[in-house]
Amino acid sequence: MNEVNKPDFWEGRYQAQNTSWDLGRPTPVFKTIASKYPTGKLCIIGCGRGYDAVVFAENGFDVTAIDFSETAIKDVHQLAAKSDVHITGVCKDIFDLPIEFLNTFDYVIEQTCFCAIDPERRSEYETVVHSILKPHGQLIGLWFPLDKLINEGGPPWGTTEEEVKTLFSKRWIKNMEKFHEESIEPRKGREKLIIFEKI
Repeated sequence: MNEVNKPDFWEGRYQAQNTSWDLGRPTPVFKTIASKYPTGKLCIIGCGRGYDAVVFAENGFDVTAIDFSETAIKDVHQLAAKSDVHITGVCKDIFDLPIEFLNTFDYVIEQTCFCAIDPERRSEYETVVHSILKPHGQLIGLWFPLDKLINEGGPPWGTTEEEVKTLFSKRWIKNMEKFHEESIEPRKGREKLIIFEKI
């Protein structure tokens, strides 16, 4: 079994502060989206310490934040309390979500979750996201890293625009894609905002 499929792997990374993906602040692209999109029920999968979860909650979204690491979810709750917002933090494997999550969310946020899971489970990822979104719900993703080959190893494992669009081609409509001007400098040209709508 790939070690990333085990919660102990991610818990160990957080406890050792070995979290190179952690920006230590909200993602600028998502700050803009949170301020412009209609509010609704929103889920962040692989939420990390919750910076983006707080931004969406501050903008009126009903936020559920999911991560494999107990330490990450503890940090989410602490940050939410400090920011005086409510976030439902869930320590869970995204591939084993409770049945009550089915057809629940208006939005799912993707950033550095897709590249962190076992690449052999990417079709399962599509199934999970499709199942928890309401009809016409939107998957808002910053797909990363686009400049790394999958056989170079991970996490993060590389992907391509073609792979992402193919994976989300059958049960989805692509609503937007762009290299966003607010991508952080180390990820400019390496991540792309692509938004899919469940059909």
